[in-house]
Amino acid sequence: MTFSQENLPDKTGGMLIGALLRVPAQAIHRRIIKELNAAGFEGMSMPHMAVLRFPSPDGVRPGVLAERAGMSKQAMNRLLGSLEDLGYLVRSDAPEEGRARIVRFTERGHAAYAKAVETLREIEREWSAELGPGDFAQLKELLYRVWKSPLTR
Repeated sequence: MTFSQENLPDKTGGMLIGALLRVPAQAIHRRIIKELNAAGFEGMSMPHMAVLRFPSPDGVRPGVLAERAGMSKQAMNRLLGSLEDLGYLVRSDAPEEGRARIVRFTERGHAAYAKAVETLREIEREWSAELGPGDFAQLKELLYRVWKSPLTR
């Protein structure tokens, strides 16, 4: 039996890109939810990350948020209803758009989103310390290149 270079594990132990991206993203989301709850933003849970991710949902129609999250409008509206019940956002009529609705953060929602961003900045500082500033900057640059490329469309 012969072995090609393709069959040999690389420095990642042969892990595929999906896991290498998913696991850190899930860790970040868990940390954001933990920090939000610890800061008094009760009721936040992992499913809410589908709404709270970048870019901000403030001023966006629920259908657009559903498309961004890759979920049905009905599922997104359940999440929005949950966040509305918790006092983080309201859904109101979109000006000059007929029956369309838009999502607006409440004051509490703006504060929670600001806390999530603060947590992300802290995570970046920690990851930079762990990987080294140069490697972390390269990681972000490479991920940004992928994000901007046709590969993510």
